[in-house]
Amino acid sequence: MTKKILVAVDESKNSMKAVKYVANGIQPTGKVTLFGVLPDLTAACGLDSPTLTPLFNRNRTAFCAIEDAKKDHVKDFMDKAKTALVEGGFPSKNVTVKIRKKKTGIARDILKEAQHGKYDTLVIGRRGLSGIKQFLFGSVSNKVVHLARNVSVIVVD
Repeated sequence: MTKKILVAVDESKNSMKAVKYVANGIQPTGKVTLFGVLPDLTAACGLDSPTLTPLFNRNRTAFCAIEDAKKDHVKDFMDKAKTALVEGGFPSKNVTVKIRKKKTGIARDILKEAQHGKYDTLVIGRRGLSGIKQFLFGSVSNKVVHLARNVSVIVVD
């Protein structure tokens, strides 16, 4: 019996497939954490430095607005994902949402959360990268599978 499930999401269709897999395919007796890692789109929004490029300085407001819009989009996705889990039978109190900014890398941040939270199972959607992109950059789900230790990983396609 799975007691603690970490569902790594990125507001993609494949992430919602992973959420629905948990909602419909796993007994709703444990606790689920929806975990999102925000890419650091504009880390310099809070900075005021002469080393920032003039282009960035002229467009800082636009870059920061993109980051705010991304956060809002992720929060909306998390609300929909939580609703799907509750409709699948998980008590609302057993579904937690965590959103973090990227620190070391998305895959490593997911695995760090899995380790620190002592999750039994990590569920992630397979990202739909094109063959060449996957060859050159790899995918988050692929990195998670290869680097995971002491946690079961389910990759939903």
